[in-house]
Amino acid sequence: MTAPYGSWPSPISAADIARGGHPVGGGCFVGDEVWWVEVRPDESGRNAIRRAGTGCEPEDVLPVPWNARTRVHEYGGGSWTVVGDRELVFAEFTDQRLYRLSPGAGPVPLTPADLGMRFAELTELGPGLPGPGLLCVRETHDEDGVHRDICTVPLDGSAAADATAIRSVVSGSQFLAAPCLSPNGERLAWIAWDHPQMPWDGTELRVGTLDPTGRCAGWSTLLGSTTESVLQPHWRDDQTLFAISDRTGWWNLYQVPLEGALTPLCPAAADFGGPMWMLGSRWYAPLDATRLLTVRTHGSSTLAVLDLGSGELHDLDTGMSAITLGPVRADQVLIGCGSPQLPAGLRCLELDTGELLDVRLSVDELPDPAYLPEVEARTFGADRDVHCFVYAPRHPDAVAPPAELPPYVAFVHGGPTAHVPPLLNPMYAYFTSRGIGVVDVNYGGSSGYGRAYRERLRGQWGVVDVEDTVAAVLALADAGLADRDRLAIRGKSAGGWTVLAALTGTDVFACGASWFGVAELKDFVAQTHDFESRYIDGLIGPLPEAEALYDERAPLNHADGLACPVLLVQGLDDPVVPPAQSERFRDALVSQGIPHAYLAYAGESHGLRRAESIVSALEAELSFYGQVMSFTPPGVPMLELWRR
Repeated sequence: MTAPYGSWPSPISAADIARGGHPVGGGCFVGDEVWWVEVRPDESGRNAIRRAGTGCEPEDVLPVPWNARTRVHEYGGGSWTVVGDRELVFAEFTDQRLYRLSPGAGPVPLTPADLGMRFAELTELGPGLPGPGLLCVRETHDEDGVHRDICTVPLDGSAAADATAIRSVVSGSQFLAAPCLSPNGERLAWIAWDHPQMPWDGTELRVGTLDPTGRCAGWSTLLGSTTESVLQPHWRDDQTLFAISDRTGWWNLYQVPLEGALTPLCPAAADFGGPMWMLGSRWYAPLDATRLLTVRTHGSSTLAVLDLGSGELHDLDTGMSAITLGPVRADQVLIGCGSPQLPAGLRCLELDTGELLDVRLSVDELPDPAYLPEVEARTFGADRDVHCFVYAPRHPDAVAPPAELPPYVAFVHGGPTAHVPPLLNPMYAYFTSRGIGVVDVNYGGSSGYGRAYRERLRGQWGVVDVEDTVAAVLALADAGLADRDRLAIRGKSAGGWTVLAALTGTDVFACGASWFGVAELKDFVAQTHDFESRYIDGLIGPLPEAEALYDERAPLNHADGLACPVLLVQGLDDPVVPPAQSERFRDALVSQGIPHAYLAYAGESHGLRRAESIVSALEAELSFYGQVMSFTPPGVPMLELWRR
């Protein structure tokens, strides 16, 4: 059939995206089963803990409505663990208390209510600290602000009524992460940093000796500074650690002794680490005394075994382009992974045979492969490289009229210190199967290409990200692959900032969709959560010195130059980008008479998690593009745009 781009019939609906998708991660081995965390859009977006044995169907460990999700740093991480005989300990999202769930029983609280405590990176105590209990990162919100420490929580429930039963092990900095005990239990290692650094800017690897009460009275810094990012300490033995550092410009692996010089294990122009948005992230795992399993990234990810004796790296042919490491058990390792041909999910890799077994995929059912796009890695830009992944329109039966070029949507990732790998993503297919191309842009400032690439955005947020995204879409148009008059841009959070900055600062795009995007900076810095409250110091500059630059860069202050329609999507419970950001931009659109729609979702936070919200927003976005770029997507309700 011949039909205009954008109007091709597609079997991939917004409901398929919302209800058929359930992000999976955080796996662990428990006896002969694997347990994992799974986002359930049809259950109000809760984090369910599920399990399955070999050949068995998945089942819930944590029943409805319990939600294993911590709000430490708001992005969480390490919200659950398994202790004893298959007992689950988890952080409940609604009250942020820790609970213990024994088989055949209901959850029992382990921590007190109403004291503002949040917990992450839950780990069962080993030797050296009084137990049985958990080692955790604790974040406390009280009248004095936000403060953090590493602490122990008893498993007997005594702290539920007596907060003093929770014992602080060490504090001494505004942020702490990755606590790990030495094999003999005498020392604790952890990562620490302070404002205005973010963990990809500068952190320190600290080690302290535990006193008889289980506290660190002091510590020494073995590695790191305000300009060196150190990640994931792990004890090799009682006198030596492994760690990741970007001191060479790339996150590489090192052996770090308690005394003496550190040793690079495999110097390479690739990142063996990444931005620590979530606590508990890991990029390597010891296999035995002589080998490490590693993940390195340069655009795409590669799994490899590092021989510690020779320093040689032996790549494993998994066929995956995005990989996160989970636990290792004997010759098995759990990995979160996906590729342009295979959906993301949790898989078990048999190290001796190379066999990769599906544990739980993030989609229940894939669309017909004939409707799925093919990915092409492209590098654009004249003065500097801009790394992108391009997904052209694809349909088994539909073609466009002769000489018609397709509309394209530039996807701008959040962060902004993050990156997108090439993946089989049903979200891309939602657009490409209808005849709308997608270009996913790893603009300057993205991770996965070394520190220098990340540093391009230092002081240049709202400039480099916009320029790189514009360079990508114009290169597609200049090559005759995209319609120059039908270019759109979409982004979430920091990506939403880039959307609004591009729409107010250039005339390249026909329209844009900002999902919970930042529109203004001074109020944002004052209102956002603690973890990111000084992020803008590095992205633009510190206050009050950079106040004029804050005003100059803010898209809200340039709404009078806007001439194209805008879609705004916002969760009303968002603590990261407060609703006032979208609401103020909406008001500016009204005052300028710009056609727009503002979709606000009660009960949604930083990102839509509920199926009904996702369906509503995706259908609205498709209708929005159709109205602006002159095509009619079939089977999608018409979004009503505000017009003067």
